[in-house]
Amino acid sequence: MSETRVERDDPGSTPEPAGGDTTTTDPPTPAGAPVQGPRPRPPAAHVVHRGPGPLDRRGLRWLRVDALGFTLAVAAGALSMTPSLIPRTWWVQGLATGLSAAVGYGIGTSIWFLLRRTHHGVRLIAHARGWIPRRVRQSAWPILLVAAAVVVLVMLIAGARWQRELAGLVGIEPPGYLGYLRAAPTGVAVAAVPVAVLRMVRHADHVLVRGLRRFTRLPRRIATVVAVVVLGVVIAAVANNVVLAGTLAVVDQAFGGVNDQTYPGVTQPQRPTRSGSPTSLTPWATLGKEGRRFVAVGRDPADLSAASGRPAVDPVRAYVGLESAPDPQARADLAVAELDREGAFSRQVVAVVTTTGTGWVDDPVADSLEAIWGGDSAIVATQYSYLPSWLSFLFDGSRAEEAGRLLIDAVHARIEAIPPGQPRPKMIVFGESLGSQGSEAAFSSLADVRANTDGVLWVGPPNTNRLWSQLVARRDPGSPEIRPTYSDGLVVRFTGGDATRTVARTPATPWIAPHVLYLQHPSDPVVWWSPDLLWSRPDWLVEPRGYDVLGAMSWYPVVTFWQVSIDLMNSVGVPPGHGHVYQGEILDGWASIAAPPGWTSADTERARHVLAGDG
Repeated sequence: MSETRVERDDPGSTPEPAGGDTTTTDPPTPAGAPVQGPRPRPPAAHVVHRGPGPLDRRGLRWLRVDALGFTLAVAAGALSMTPSLIPRTWWVQGLATGLSAAVGYGIGTSIWFLLRRTHHGVRLIAHARGWIPRRVRQSAWPILLVAAAVVVLVMLIAGARWQRELAGLVGIEPPGYLGYLRAAPTGVAVAAVPVAVLRMVRHADHVLVRGLRRFTRLPRRIATVVAVVVLGVVIAAVANNVVLAGTLAVVDQAFGGVNDQTYPGVTQPQRPTRSGSPTSLTPWATLGKEGRRFVAVGRDPADLSAASGRPAVDPVRAYVGLESAPDPQARADLAVAELDREGAFSRQVVAVVTTTGTGWVDDPVADSLEAIWGGDSAIVATQYSYLPSWLSFLFDGSRAEEAGRLLIDAVHARIEAIPPGQPRPKMIVFGESLGSQGSEAAFSSLADVRANTDGVLWVGPPNTNRLWSQLVARRDPGSPEIRPTYSDGLVVRFTGGDATRTVARTPATPWIAPHVLYLQHPSDPVVWWSPDLLWSRPDWLVEPRGYDVLGAMSWYPVVTFWQVSIDLMNSVGVPPGHGHVYQGEILDGWASIAAPPGWTSADTERARHVLAGDG
């Protein structure tokens, strides 16, 4: 590709007209005389051609870096190295740094674009250039690059120190300083991807504008508007119908294959109190991987008897898989029929569990409840998705809500249908993570929860939970967001970590039955992630930090959003009592909301030792 360069002739020379023609010019006009006739033509231009070269300027435009965008990218990337909720490895830090830097670069280039196209912006730029010495302007890029390298290096070292402190706070192996330096090149590579995509989109927009002007003769402004609208519609259609829908279809199909598998050592139960047994209404093959494990495992009767201090009975576990019935309503109806077949409504307590993601029910959820009641209990759950928890959190919220609402309504209706005078089981509700969102959807208010259940345990609730958000927003003045007090703890309480063991005794006010309990950790990103983090500082980053969150964690626009978003993916990669890991607190939660009459804290400790295998 050749380059065309236009050069003006020497003003003192007389140009030769193109084609060898001559042009007669008027004689010079005396000084002070009025100008008559046509103005003289400007000197003609001649064209100089250069041969093609490897550094063609048009090609280099793809590698051009905007100074303001680069500055904000470095600033955002550096701030992303400050601590967040979950300890990060070097590659996770690189991902957070790259995404934050890409957003910072986009903001910077957008500001520069707007400045150059407004009258006040142009004046501001001209004033700045006049104020800065020419020598400094010529050395601006070397100075900027050196400053950026120093800032990044300092923040990498500080970031490694913060991550080591945070790792020690939650009890995991801290990262090394040298290995953590790999976050910088990883961040550059990650940031380059969205920047390159946006440049390709911008190039496509320019091509479209030129095409519209050439073939339709539209004015530039109208052509630009039309191009932006057309390109926006195309990108939205491709993103929604091809990228998102296609990706979800592939992912759903992939995890659907996983759902057909069975954990090693898990075999079909033969007891009639389990779904999937030979007498069950839900065939073993339709329960899914997590459902088959849930109904096949459990504690021995001897353990249940030792834990509860009473003779044990065989507990009921009912489960309906995604393939057990054609739609959510049919699955809820089948679950109730399965409970009836297993004799669940003659038990002391029926627990309705809204699962997470793939249909998973955590072992401590079932084992702890059955240990407290000596097996005189029934647990029912249904599957609504093939996707793992973090993907379900992003894409399956509506399905979780529908499944939770239908199952809770169906079980409640069946209990209400028991004739007066006959014993009725307590109906308690459990939901963890996205499961808590599904459970909450069955109730319109806290009063509705108390009127239609005998106790609720919601664990690690997402920030998008409607009821949870309302209660936290209306918490008692002076109580922190990470551990709110609502109406002096009279009806609903919030706790987590070691404080779970004393929740029934704090605060000092009575706790009116039925009990509603939320378990949440200060470091759980599922609880604190929200799109509002993009532009708004949350209360939990204004108030004193929680027991497992560094005081150095602060809020930065956009950056904190990406940090907590990435924390979601690693929320279970920490020991119990931190992040989104609540296994060690489930027993205390059940004991707080649904313990048998006369149950004491000593009974809870006895059950804890039995479940831990200590006796």
